[in-house]
Amino acid sequence: MTLKQPLGVLIVEDEALLAHELSFLVREAGLADIGHAMNSDEARRLARALRPNLSLVDVHLQDGPTGVEVVREIVDHSDGVALFMTANLRRLPEDFAGACGVIAKPYSDQGVKTALAYLETCLVDGRAPGPPPVGLTLSPPFARRWGLTEALEAG
Repeated sequence: MTLKQPLGVLIVEDEALLAHELSFLVREAGLADIGHAMNSDEARRLARALRPNLSLVDVHLQDGPTGVEVVREIVDHSDGVALFMTANLRRLPEDFAGACGVIAKPYSDQGVKTALAYLETCLVDGRAPGPPPVGLTLSPPFARRWGLTEALEAG
């Protein structure tokens, strides 16, 4: 019997209490919290060193609205996937900077855990188990990648 290795999650959030809460939710969802970053330099360094499977990234970090650039670098230089977790939806570029999607703040604990479980299935199986849960918006490229073209055409 082979034990499944939990997906590694990097948390990029400059509010310490929110980062701590996300860490708890990541572990509750059965994933591994592998690191925290509060600014763009730290996020880039940790993403290169830790090679997370999933990065949860806020748009506005200690050094300003740099989360979009962090996501582009994570997407361009690793095999990992990034997800925005932000109240600044208007700051997201149309292409989501290559992120798989966004969870808008404020979010519920249950909503985040449900979204993490959904994303884990998508990443492991390469296919969505169905439409995304409430609160999670997938980017069009990832919706197509994970087999949700019908949902895109209907929406």
